[in-house]
Amino acid sequence: MHFFYSLSIQLYACFIKWSSLFSNKAKLWHNGRKNIFPFLEEKCAEKQIIWFHCASLGEFEQGKPLMELIKQEDENITLLVTFFSPSGYEVKKEDPIAEIITYLPIDTQKNARQFIRIVKPQKVFFIKYEFWYNYMFELSNADIPFYYVSAIFRENQYFFKNYGKWFLKQLKKCSYFFVQNEKSKTILQQHGILNAAITGDTRFDRVYAIAQQPYQLDFITSFKAEKKLLVAGSTWQPDEKLLAELFSKIHSGYKLVIAPHLVEKNHIEQIKKIFHSFSIACFSEKEIKDISNDEVLIIDTIGLLSKIYKYADISYIGGAFKTGLHNILEAAVFEKPIFFGPHFQKFNEAIELVEQGAAFPIKNATEMAQKVVYFKENPAFYEETCRICKNYVAQNLGATEKILSEL
Repeated sequence: MHFFYSLSIQLYACFIKWSSLFSNKAKLWHNGRKNIFPFLEEKCAEKQIIWFHCASLGEFEQGKPLMELIKQEDENITLLVTFFSPSGYEVKKEDPIAEIITYLPIDTQKNARQFIRIVKPQKVFFIKYEFWYNYMFELSNADIPFYYVSAIFRENQYFFKNYGKWFLKQLKKCSYFFVQNEKSKTILQQHGILNAAITGDTRFDRVYAIAQQPYQLDFITSFKAEKKLLVAGSTWQPDEKLLAELFSKIHSGYKLVIAPHLVEKNHIEQIKKIFHSFSIACFSEKEIKDISNDEVLIIDTIGLLSKIYKYADISYIGGAFKTGLHNILEAAVFEKPIFFGPHFQKFNEAIELVEQGAAFPIKNATEMAQKVVYFKENPAFYEETCRICKNYVAQNLGATEKILSEL
């Protein structure tokens, strides 16, 4: 099975190389992995390395509170952060938290062995989901402790199936699992993994820290003017089509900010076509035109969404119609109601906020419009929803300190 796993990894890399001829994201993924080892030879020499690996931007934000505490504990430590996806690397490649930031070479046995020989990390932290067999194998062989941070486990994951037992054996070599909930710990125990503690989700600490920072986005204040604001973050085309239908029902009282997951030119043009019946502005145009009279503002850049949520009266989080729900905690920390599509069952915080009555899964624009109208007609219910969000975030702070104390 190990042979077929490594073969599939190599085939995937070949597919991405071919796709790079047509896709900018694939091109970044492929080209970003060239010359990694000479780069690491230069940067990691004679350094005390702590290595964090993140799939993408969301996992980086999840790991950042722990990175900050580790740096505070020992200023001689050099942080290495690796990314799997360009969506994370391209945004955070200059982040000052880490001295070295790069892509992770694909998970072949040769790459893993060479990477660990060069880096010689003292400790390794994989954030949430990143299970790479060959890297775990080589870390274990080198007696280097590695940990999973804010991990979530489900019974239907492949390494808990009969055909995945070969991978489960490798997973058992992890030094410690810091999991988000009781269910994850129970699943690990049922499969013979006892080195786990429930420490919660470090994303709560991160979004709370961002929310406490003083800042003012004057362009959002100008755009919002006297109306209420719906902020739609990390959207895909199914979300955008729903939002266009929704906005036709509520635009007399609202303005809409859309921060799509993809900010490529083609996607921005698609959004403009979907909202063609409304007056539209883009973030990139704010210096050359007055956006205060427009109805829809498209954020055609990255890195602003977590701050824009501060100005929302209602938030909509994309991805739950197709690709997977994006980060809802960035919105929840600002204590406003949250909406998303129907496929949210893999996301613990979404399940809990729905159960508590602060988040609302919807199947279509009509359902959401009815709830928006209900908020307007029942302000006490709206305020209670906001209060639930506030309490939920407050009750889940402190995961980073718990992990550090366990370490």
